[in-house]
Amino acid sequence: MTLARPRELELQRAATQLFRERGFHATSMQDLAEALGMHRGSLYHYIAAKDDLLWTIVSQALEQLEAHVRPELDRPGPGVERVRRAIAAHLRFAADHRDELSLLQIELRSLSPERRRNLVERRDRYEGHWRTALAAGVADGSFRPIDVRLAGFMILSTCNWFTQWYRPDGPLSVEVLAATLAELLIDGLRPAVPTNEPPNKEPDR
Repeated sequence: MTLARPRELELQRAATQLFRERGFHATSMQDLAEALGMHRGSLYHYIAAKDDLLWTIVSQALEQLEAHVRPELDRPGPGVERVRRAIAAHLRFAADHRDELSLLQIELRSLSPERRRNLVERRDRYEGHWRTALAAGVADGSFRPIDVRLAGFMILSTCNWFTQWYRPDGPLSVEVLAATLAELLIDGLRPAVPTNEPPNKEPDR
């Protein structure tokens, strides 16, 4: 389903909010019509079914997220810098599209099996670019030897959960949060720094 402007975009925004607040199955076509001040029958001029609306929302969200983040992952340079920039890019996008990305996580099960497979395959390809950047960091020494699949899962789990607790009126800006979270995540992947301190000795008896 390809949305046109402007009425269809109003429908998409209303549906995104209602699906996030009430859940996909608990939101009726009547709810959508009332949110837009329309008769229920008029909705079918814009969509064939409620399922099509959910598909459009989550499919576009994943497409836009990848378009926003993937250039940072694929850019030449040390793996650690590619991952750092990608974390910041993902979180900045998530801050502006909290509802859409939340639906991508929690309403995946509500899609038809065919559409769910399509979205999972696309999501897996997106995650693959993270693993490639992490592997590059291992190869160039900016990361210690790690399980890149597990590391990618850790990073993306943190970035995805960000939509559940981030508030634009909170005490920290998204830029500060992105930089802080990036450092916390990356610090756990860096090589251990040797120290010159002597090993602990047994106390004299």
